Amino acid sequence: MSYQYITTEKKGHILVVTMNRPEVYNAVHVDMHNEMADCWDAFAADQDLWVAVLTGAGDKAFSAGNDLKATAAGGSKATMPASGFAGLSSRFDLEKPIVAAVNGFAMGGGFETALSCDIILASDQAKFALPEVKVGFFAAASGVQRLSRYIGRLAAQEMMFTGRTIMADEAQSMGCVNAVYPADQLMAKAMEKAEELCAVSPSAVKATKRVLNDMYKRDGMQDSIAYSREVIADLSKTEDFKEGVNAFVEKRKPNWVNK
Repeated sequence: MSYQYITTEKKGHILVVTMNRPEVYNAVHVDMHNEMADCWDAFAADQDLWVAVLTGAGDKAFSAGNDLKATAAGGSKATMPASGFAGLSSRFDLEKPIVAAVNGFAMGGGFETALSCDIILASDQAKFALPEVKVGFFAAASGVQRLSRYIGRLAAQEMMFTGRTIMADEAQSMGCVNAVYPADQLMAKAMEKAEELCAVSPSAVKATKRVLNDMYKRDGMQDSIAYSREVIADLSKTEDFKEGVNAFVEKRKPNWVNK
């Protein structure tokens, strides 16, 4: 995969994706949205890729969010992808996990991009905010919905109504970051987490995320649990399901194949 505004690197079963516009703090414009959408499409389709790690180029920013200057200037004939901000915010069919390695500030759409990932690891220098109200917008790229689900409506309202910035330690205490590490350890820790995810059944992880994605569409627990029974029935037909059972019985390490 070769792109202008992001870089990608395959490391075994892991895809490392780097938002690569450090001169504008990895702010995202429409062409970059489309590159990222294409990247996630390719990631989803690649049988050998099981986990992704997403980060930002440079040591200051994960992403500053929407590139307002590019939006104001126009010029691109491209339109936003249906999968939303960074190709992620409206994507509910991706069943492989993404680890966000937030290496600097994540503002507005940058924070929403991190929230659209499955595990969020942060540098101790990271900062987070949904400051859209300060410029007449609001967090329309899933920030309202995701943040209120992760940290509760009351805390999320205070952040979104004021647009205030929180540091990584507060983000962790509020529940919108899984862990915080020294800046020079962040990527190593993100890769460790990705390897940890690769050590379990990729088919089972996909099944779990399929149910989680489906929960956005359903009103109650009863329907979701019923759907879980459908998904587990499908999972039981995979090679990974059989391998997991056989490896347990034979007291050996499983050999996952993502099928």
